[in-house]
Amino acid sequence: MAHPPASVRVEVRVELKPGVLDAEAESIEKALGLLGIASVPRVTTARVYDLEFSGVSPDEARRCADEAVDRLLANPVIHRVTVSSRSG
Repeated sequence: MAHPPASVRVEVRVELKPGVLDAEAESIEKALGLLGIASVPRVTTARVYDLEFSGVSPDEARRCADEAVDRLLANPVIHRVTVSSRSG
């Protein structure tokens, strides 16, 4: 019987969907322009959550991460989410 890996890391990236106001990104765009860094045509922001699970299979870690996204980390109306995992 195979044992689950010692730990499974799941990265959750949460971004605003296109068309949703990203005030932080707009402020950064303006500040870059004021600093003379004008070659940046677009800035977007994202939050990255690095979740580490122990004693569970990669499939179970992914299921738990998906539940965390659904219940806490993102709002499906305004956020786009990318989830990726790796054993370690």
